[in-house]
Amino acid sequence: MWHLIQKSLLGRKLEKYNIRSEASFFEEVFKPQRGLFSEEDQKKLRQATVAIAGLGGVGGTHLVSLIRTGVGRFKLAEFDVFEPRNISRQYGARVDTLGRPKGEVMLEEAFRLNPFLQIEYYKEGITPENIDAFLDGVDVVLDGVEFFAVEARKLLYDTARAKKIPLITAGPLGFSASLLIFDPEKSPSFDEYFAIKPDMSPVEKAILFALGLAPKPIFLRYIDFKSLNLKAGQGPASVIACYLCSALAAMEAVRIILGRPGLKPVPHYLQIDLYLRKLYEGYLKKGNRSATQRLKFFFLKKKLGL
Repeated sequence: MWHLIQKSLLGRKLEKYNIRSEASFFEEVFKPQRGLFSEEDQKKLRQATVAIAGLGGVGGTHLVSLIRTGVGRFKLAEFDVFEPRNISRQYGARVDTLGRPKGEVMLEEAFRLNPFLQIEYYKEGITPENIDAFLDGVDVVLDGVEFFAVEARKLLYDTARAKKIPLITAGPLGFSASLLIFDPEKSPSFDEYFAIKPDMSPVEKAILFALGLAPKPIFLRYIDFKSLNLKAGQGPASVIACYLCSALAAMEAVRIILGRPGLKPVPHYLQIDLYLRKLYEGYLKKGNRSATQRLKFFFLKKKLGL
């Protein structure tokens, strides 16, 4: 690949630092990680393939975090374009990128960080027609799907499970992040855990997804409920929570790729709220089918006037 990069502006910059091959690039760039990762670890990361569905609020920062960690191969899916409201929290969203496809912008960002990356880009997002190809050959998949797109998310989870691919989701809620890891062998399915039924309204599905993602919804203590418009698919969001999500998701992706100990898949969950300085680790055995979760569901419906 170096012969293609060599004559470019990026290649000329690298040559100034005596970097003239992919091997020398990885050797020099990832020196700071020595002591955390062995040479064999870095090789595994470089050869791993990570799929990221969605490059918005958390997906973009997931991508950048994993590139900077040394992952060398990606499959990316995103159909949307950047809008002004994305600038407050989405990586790649700037005044000069407004109106541009998020995927194209993030591809540019990715290759600026590592011109040796191998990336497949699905500009139509994930669909029933392309989901199998999107997940073929993938070591781990990260959920960056729009929060309210429950049907697309179910498609992603169900297909990953069928292909025996671990899936990580980290959701920004208020100033908190919630982490779930779905192991295809040990975790319940999407339907079993979230208890979302086909005949439910989009709002009910969104509430159940949020409750399964964050069984302890402590962020509700400080969120202004007037800012929530679930019917329009809108709610408060902060870049603080988005970055926290990507730190959690990247760590677990690395743990899976390297086979490191400590993985706690669903029904385990982890929540960190920076505003309240609270951390919760729990085990939701029955998912949203438990009596406690059902009570929370009905409480939130009433609170939101549904």
